[in-house]
Amino acid sequence: MFEGFRPQAIDFLWGIRFNNNREWFADHKQEYTRELNNPLKAMAQALYAPYCQNPNLIMKVCRILRDTRMHYDLPYRDSLWLSLRPRTEEWYRVPNLYFSIRPEGVEYGLSLWRPEPAQMELFRKTVSADPDAFLSALEATERATGEKVTADCYKRPKPCENPDLLPFFSWKTNVSCFRQEPVGPGIFEPELADRVGAFWAGTRPLFDFFDTMRPIV
Repeated sequence: MFEGFRPQAIDFLWGIRFNNNREWFADHKQEYTRELNNPLKAMAQALYAPYCQNPNLIMKVCRILRDTRMHYDLPYRDSLWLSLRPRTEEWYRVPNLYFSIRPEGVEYGLSLWRPEPAQMELFRKTVSADPDAFLSALEATERATGEKVTADCYKRPKPCENPDLLPFFSWKTNVSCFRQEPVGPGIFEPELADRVGAFWAGTRPLFDFFDTMRPIV
């Protein structure tokens, strides 16, 4: 059962940010396990419950140790996350429902981080063919969450004959709808998981829309 994070979780993340080395982590490993790893796994279990009957969705919880194959300068993450997403190794090309905790606070929502250009071309063709389906999903997501859907954009939008769709034809990567909560009493209460779950549920119209556009690799 998720019982919330404690202020010591944020203390640890500040500590690893300024002492990102194996010696410091070894001295604080029990603190990491108690204050971050165990609560994050408990939150993942709670958030996965409404989706566990869907075999196409999996829950992932990150490790604090970075993947050495990526040649990072620092060995440990100072931001930890969990993610619910479709089953694929190309996780950054499919919609993710995520939660992250870092020294400054928490963030959660929907992200389509790095879709292939061919995916976004498929997106534009799909939207052109049925604008109402996309616009309804977009409106429902923004209404339910109270947050705008944003994206990193091309400098020049792709050609579009429908002026209502023109803003979305500039979307390139990092399509997101998220909420941030700074460090404060709210992130140290069990109800945090309820807020994240409710926000995730609010993003499902857009999540489901993008889930139909599988990566082209």
